[in-house]
Amino acid sequence: MNLKAFLKLFNISNKNFAKEIGVSAVSLSRYIIGERVPEKKVINKIFHKTNGLVDANDFFIEKENNEDLSSSDIQDIDSILYNLRKGSRTHLAKAITLIESSLDKDKLGANLLLSKLKENNNSIRIGITGVPGAGKSTIIEALGKFLIAGNNKVAVLAVDPSSKQSGGSILGDKTRMEKLSVNRNAYVRPSPNQGQLGGVAKKTFHSIRCLEEFGFNIIFVETMGVGQAETSVYDMVDIFLVLLLPTGGDELQGIKKGIIELADLIVVNKADGGLIKQAESTKNEYTNASQMTSDSRIDLKPNILTCSAIENKGIKEIWNFILKFIKTSKDKKMFYQTRNEQRLKNLWSDVDLNISEFMDKNFKKKDYVKDLIKKTEKNEVSLTEASKIIYEYLTKKRFD
Repeated sequence: MNLKAFLKLFNISNKNFAKEIGVSAVSLSRYIIGERVPEKKVINKIFHKTNGLVDANDFFIEKENNEDLSSSDIQDIDSILYNLRKGSRTHLAKAITLIESSLDKDKLGANLLLSKLKENNNSIRIGITGVPGAGKSTIIEALGKFLIAGNNKVAVLAVDPSSKQSGGSILGDKTRMEKLSVNRNAYVRPSPNQGQLGGVAKKTFHSIRCLEEFGFNIIFVETMGVGQAETSVYDMVDIFLVLLLPTGGDELQGIKKGIIELADLIVVNKADGGLIKQAESTKNEYTNASQMTSDSRIDLKPNILTCSAIENKGIKEIWNFILKFIKTSKDKKMFYQTRNEQRLKNLWSDVDLNISEFMDKNFKKKDYVKDLIKKTEKNEVSLTEASKIIYEYLTKKRFD
């Protein structure tokens, strides 16, 4: 929902709302018609005053004259939401596809859809990362089947590398979770990361909300497992699980920084066959290391377990730890505080994304920007000066 629509819906005058967020009525009018972009602190105030209904994306997308959603478009969004709530997987898929789309019109539809979703604090969001080959998909399938047997509804957002040709998912985790993906109480959605660092797709946080609206109470987010940038998943889940292989030494040092410190739970997988002793050795090494480096949200010891996903050993223990972690988080009043903080962090993630898309689709194509880039390439304008000029254009401080 954009700011103009919000003020109209709740019958709030520009003058009164401007006073509430501490700006002039003239400035507010400029925000609404797109002549000026609010400062970060003003966007934050707007977000809070509208209870999150006004999406900051609206301030960074150039509007076309025909861009407003038609009554037919709005009906389509309402139909998707209605059928999603009724349990239609087809409409759930449509909703997530709409959210993931980079088309401007789809963004408007996605914003409308997201504004109508309810906040759900009864679900459990679990992030799982780890080095390639650690068995992330295997352990999610084992956990998923265990949880479904306990009358839970389980969804998996499996983020895969993108194809440079098609932009689509290369691996497709449905092929790696065959039994779980066909269960009527489970839903597996492979999503291309579209080149984004952090191991999660651009709109994963919003896709989680769609899954919760559908009725899934356990949401897994499986990342690509490519290294230190995986830590962004930490900012959208309730518990962050790092999966390791039964190895030590140099490999321990290779993945510890930036990930291990944030881990709420570390699991050494493939503790079976001839690797059982090695798994225990790896567990002991990480236990010693985590005593010095752990930044887990809640200090629950021991937070390092071993398991064998293919033999279903240690799965119950992992789930018991997760339940204990969530209960402790709620008892200490941290659960809801963390979720609110995550909403704000993902708000600014959306802002950054839309600024980037605005630059690529619109701003970089303007003649004066092309000219500036050419001058910069020829060293006629320094990088510092070019950056300053671009900033002034974006903040409407420069019009020549």
